[in-house]
Amino acid sequence: MEKYIINGGNRLYGGVNIQTAKNSVLPILAASVLTDKKVRILNIPQITDVKNMVKILGCLGCKTAYNGNDIVIDSSSASCCEIPGTLAHELRSSIFLLGPVIARFRRAKIAYPGGCDIGLRPVDLHLNGLKRLGVKITEQNGYILCSCEKLAGNEIMLDCPSVGATENIMLAAVKAQGTTVIKNAAREPEIEDLQKFLNCIGGRISGAGSGTITVEGVKDLGGCNYLPIADRIEAGTFLIAAAMCGGEIEAKGIYAENISSLLHKLRENGCKISVKNDKINICSKSRLTSVKSIETQPYPGFPTDLQAQMTALCCICNGNSIITENLFETRFKYVPELRKMGADITVAGRSAFVRGIEKFKGASVVSCDLRGGAALVISALAAEGKSEVIDLSHIDRGYGQFEYKLRSLGADITRAAI
Repeated sequence: MEKYIINGGNRLYGGVNIQTAKNSVLPILAASVLTDKKVRILNIPQITDVKNMVKILGCLGCKTAYNGNDIVIDSSSASCCEIPGTLAHELRSSIFLLGPVIARFRRAKIAYPGGCDIGLRPVDLHLNGLKRLGVKITEQNGYILCSCEKLAGNEIMLDCPSVGATENIMLAAVKAQGTTVIKNAAREPEIEDLQKFLNCIGGRISGAGSGTITVEGVKDLGGCNYLPIADRIEAGTFLIAAAMCGGEIEAKGIYAENISSLLHKLRENGCKISVKNDKINICSKSRLTSVKSIETQPYPGFPTDLQAQMTALCCICNGNSIITENLFETRFKYVPELRKMGADITVAGRSAFVRGIEKFKGASVVSCDLRGGAALVISALAAEGKSEVIDLSHIDRGYGQFEYKLRSLGADITRAAI
């Protein structure tokens, strides 16, 4: 196990290159199983979720090779249809492989996926969507068993705009016979990115970014080189860090429209923000003002993956805030750790009531999940004195070279073994 040792109080200055989006790269890696031609994914983030997905691809028989920051995937020799339980339990996004494996081999076996413990994330929407395409599904001893004679396009109405279910249905329907129409589809930028990738290898998909996606099934898919979009959650984390610590930074490679809900709140806090092409500049010179209310919502609403970081910012703003988490019911697990640093937060149901304090005090805290862990790190950067953030395994799932990027901006942060 490892920890961060952080001496807080430094302002942040400079530029930071934003990695490609974890939530784009993972389904795109899964999609590589659909074709027997080589695909090259550019600028892969160095995070453990990607490493685990690559391990799963290897277990399926895919050949993978890194070329600098790029990865080349050759799935021509893939033949295994079972996703190992040990890896599935480590990676929530292993569920994305159901659609591609079924589309290519007409059968699949996967253990129930793992990931961060942030509340119930049932796979029913995924499975119901696949059933509508003709997949027979049974559950046995913790495994999901899928089979079909053929995939047939259909109209699928999602009960809620689930990102994962939307992507899994797209991944299966791209090789189904006929047309599939997904209604009440998720609208996240990562959905559009997956559409672009699938179309790049020969798919015929339209409508991503809206509530209705149309997939015209094709028989064969080819190869391509593809650069995924930048990670809006990593970008948001750095922007919030600058707001908390003070200073001025520029996030490079991220388009403002993908995080407009966050930028609106940061301006409401009192930050000065300017945008030019794919660069966002934020300046924070004094103690900020609390936003009165934040509610997480499906895109284009405020993202749940930035809720913890924004709550941490509200803790040291002037005034009170109410943060409501509408998507995951246990996503306030980081709150007791923030209280160790002096935060004044009361959680009731799905809402956190935050009363602003002058500043955090250094403390030893434990990371419980990916985004909560990031919130603890940036809180420690803004705190007075020394802090330790223990257990970096969650943070490493989604933030590549986190401490190096923060140090380049002036943070005093080091990684150490426990």
